[in-house]
Amino acid sequence: MLSTTETQTDSGVHRESALQFVVYLLLLAGAVGSFLLIQHFGQSLSAPVAVETTTTPKVGKPPGVDVVLHVLATLAAIIAVGNVFAWGFRRIGQPAVIGEVVAGIALGPSLLGSISPDLMHLLIPGPDVDPQGLVLSSLKTIAQLGVILYMFIVGLELNTHKVGRHARAAIAVSHASIVVPFVLGAVLSLWLYPMLSTSNVPFTSFALFLGVAMSITAFPVLARILTDQRMERTDLGVLALSCAATDDVTAWCLLAFVVGVAQSQISSAVMVAMWTFVFIAAMFLVVRPLAIKWITWAEPRGYDRQATPVLFIALLCASLITEAIGIHAVFGAFLLGAVIPHDSRVAQELSRKLIDVVTTLLLPAFFAVTGMNTRIGLVSGMESWLVCGAIILVATMGKCGGTIAASRFVGLDWSMSTALGVLMNTRGLMELIVLNIGLSLGVISPKLFAMMVIMAVVTTVATAPILKLLVKRPEIEAAT
Repeated sequence: MLSTTETQTDSGVHRESALQFVVYLLLLAGAVGSFLLIQHFGQSLSAPVAVETTTTPKVGKPPGVDVVLHVLATLAAIIAVGNVFAWGFRRIGQPAVIGEVVAGIALGPSLLGSISPDLMHLLIPGPDVDPQGLVLSSLKTIAQLGVILYMFIVGLELNTHKVGRHARAAIAVSHASIVVPFVLGAVLSLWLYPMLSTSNVPFTSFALFLGVAMSITAFPVLARILTDQRMERTDLGVLALSCAATDDVTAWCLLAFVVGVAQSQISSAVMVAMWTFVFIAAMFLVVRPLAIKWITWAEPRGYDRQATPVLFIALLCASLITEAIGIHAVFGAFLLGAVIPHDSRVAQELSRKLIDVVTTLLLPAFFAVTGMNTRIGLVSGMESWLVCGAIILVATMGKCGGTIAASRFVGLDWSMSTALGVLMNTRGLMELIVLNIGLSLGVISPKLFAMMVIMAVVTTVATAPILKLLVKRPEIEAAT
């Protein structure tokens, strides 16, 4: 029989869990209610009418444009410059991906284009030489393939067991770190929509997308920062990785719905959300058990080494399905990777084979496209930079504030809560993927895109130095 003390302890745990559940429901209800209120006021806002431009299309390949030559030259340049920048950023304690992002921006109109447009157009020709944009279109295709494969690798490396061990705290902290910046981003859209959007973009799509963009945490970059700081095995590191992984899954599901809303009417968006739910359920309830059963049977017999073609077909099919549903192909790639056991030989071998090719050759095309889309010159004048500063402030307050509040609620001390808030404010490559989706859909303008890219770079660069100030080296060594 249980003693009186044990009974009281169990009763106290149940009361605490019930209280947290009630607070969690109130948090979600408050977020939904806040957005509905914001939407009510936002529907009455008006934005400037979009300026229609007409161009006469030219058929056939323009004379003098060698697409392959320009694509190869651009890839070679972005890889070379990216490695130089990555080395420089590593020297100052920053993740290499920040250097690669900055290199892409530097080779675009923001730096090289402003210094020497002719030199920039040697890589990607201007509309006078390439009116159909064949070179940039080819780079975009390579970039999309690189991002799809990269998100597949992220899914393969997702440690669901580690997330499970910290599920209670991770879910609470992660969802708070999404809900709070999402609501703040939606509030900010009331100010930004009349200023930085057009009447072609519905306010609901604009507000939803801005909220999601504010909510992103870059799981891969966060993992790299923790590894560089030798913190990946500490309590803080494990909890941060668990929260970021949960955050990624939730944010991608939310992004899937937002893309559905942006591409369709509300009724169609409901169908998109329904099919997305069916796809997610099928991946976890059908594909994952089959994958586990096959891997358990195949690995002892050595048949797993022949699985690469099958997995690539499955990857392309999953990406095709999510694209056909009305959400982005990267979501299907990420989810397929997530349902394959990360500690299996299949996942480890495939990740090892892909990582260098994807990160060294294919992702640089994504950085080049991002750099071409980013025109820092659009952010000119005191007013524009104040708006950019407000975006950075709101993004930081939402992520850090939501994380710290939830961390304190689940019983973490102020030191760990603050450090966790700083880590969750990391955005990096994941934010750029989301922003490029928004730009391609026409939900955000090039000027807002540039501001959001600046926000992503600033928040990610700030993570490592602030973390060093908050967490002392003796604490790290004692915990490892």
